[in-house]
Amino acid sequence: MASGPFQGRYRESERYGKAALIDVETTGLDRQRDEVVELAVVLFLYDRTTGRIVDVLDEYTSLRDPGRPIPKSATAVHGIDDRDVRGKRLDDRRVLALLGQAEFLVAHNAAFDRAFIERLYPQVKRKPWVCSMNGIPWKEMGFSSRALQSLMHNHSIVSRKAHRGANDALATLSLLGRQDKEGRYYFQYLLEQYEGKRLAAKAVSSQKVVATDPSKPKENEVLKEPALAGNAKPVRLLYSLVLWPVRVLTGHVNHARWRSRSV
Repeated sequence: MASGPFQGRYRESERYGKAALIDVETTGLDRQRDEVVELAVVLFLYDRTTGRIVDVLDEYTSLRDPGRPIPKSATAVHGIDDRDVRGKRLDDRRVLALLGQAEFLVAHNAAFDRAFIERLYPQVKRKPWVCSMNGIPWKEMGFSSRALQSLMHNHSIVSRKAHRGANDALATLSLLGRQDKEGRYYFQYLLEQYEGKRLAAKAVSSQKVVATDPSKPKENEVLKEPALAGNAKPVRLLYSLVLWPVRVLTGHVNHARWRSRSV
């Protein structure tokens, strides 16, 4: 188990869940054209009932060569320059292993981080995301800003270097482990957001299954006698007297069976 600010003993059970906190530093703000220069992933354990952050399970941080010069404007924000990233690569297998263990992903301004992560790892496009910037009513609680650095200051959270992947990720996790004035963990707000998305996705999936169930007869379905070629009166007579009643009876029986399974 990795060291971290939330060390503690716990027992694996349905009470606990795993999520991953993500932070990326980039060459700019264009989600389609800019590139990741640093990635941080923190896999953590949480209490499903209370929203309490229980433990940091694993961490991964690495610089990444974007294959292009890093603009000075970006370096001014995160302090990463071309020399820092030259020849650096992400351990894709390690990253995917961590993301694969998480039920959902968390980021501060998740729409930004998500765009870059899904470009790097399209395998996780179906993974749910929640946002610690927009998913918690910070301003309604009296905070003047939702920006991470401002919220850290309000909660006396100190980070060695602002706008660096690992530091921002752990600072965000520390923030989510704090409580509001009513004693509710901030992470509980995000957990409820995730549960809402999960239930909505499950409902949509169930509707698709019912809509495409081939065993379900259509409402008010009328069985039609098939058209027969001309000059086929003997065949038509045989069909009308023997085969057609059998088909109708079979259709009613199958419908009754389906109805009994649906009740």
